[in-house]
Amino acid sequence: MRTFDFAPLLRSSVGFENLNRLLDVASRAAEGDTAFPPYNIEKLGTDSYRITMAVAGFSQDELDLTVQENMLIVTGKATEQANSPERSFLHRGIAKRAFERRFQLADVIRVTGAGYENGLLHIELVREVPEHKKPRKVEIGTAANTGIVIEADKAAA
Repeated sequence: MRTFDFAPLLRSSVGFENLNRLLDVASRAAEGDTAFPPYNIEKLGTDSYRITMAVAGFSQDELDLTVQENMLIVTGKATEQANSPERSFLHRGIAKRAFERRFQLADVIRVTGAGYENGLLHIELVREVPEHKKPRKVEIGTAANTGIVIEADKAAA
């Protein structure tokens, strides 16, 4: 495996601490199994997104969503008994194993809701930019009204 040192890039930058964490998460994700469960990320509008996860076989009670420090964590825990006398599988092709999927969220992304329908978990997200981060016009003053003028003593001249 090849590792990269991004320290030289981060020495001359200010406020990009999340970038270092995001690169670390991406490098760890490349090492592990990221195929289950499959998911889509859709852009629905200018400021709205949806994550759709295929979680066939799981009920709503077996799924958990947690948002913690710009991280969305989706967890699935199977609660069915494998030795149930009323169920006997000849072939088991629907995977129902425990999983944990993590999504790194930007500072301005907020989870607004989630829904479960036909084996698909839909997670709604919206971008909410605070007023102090939105672009704004700054008025440029003239030199006459921005500086302080000190009058010279006429007797000294």
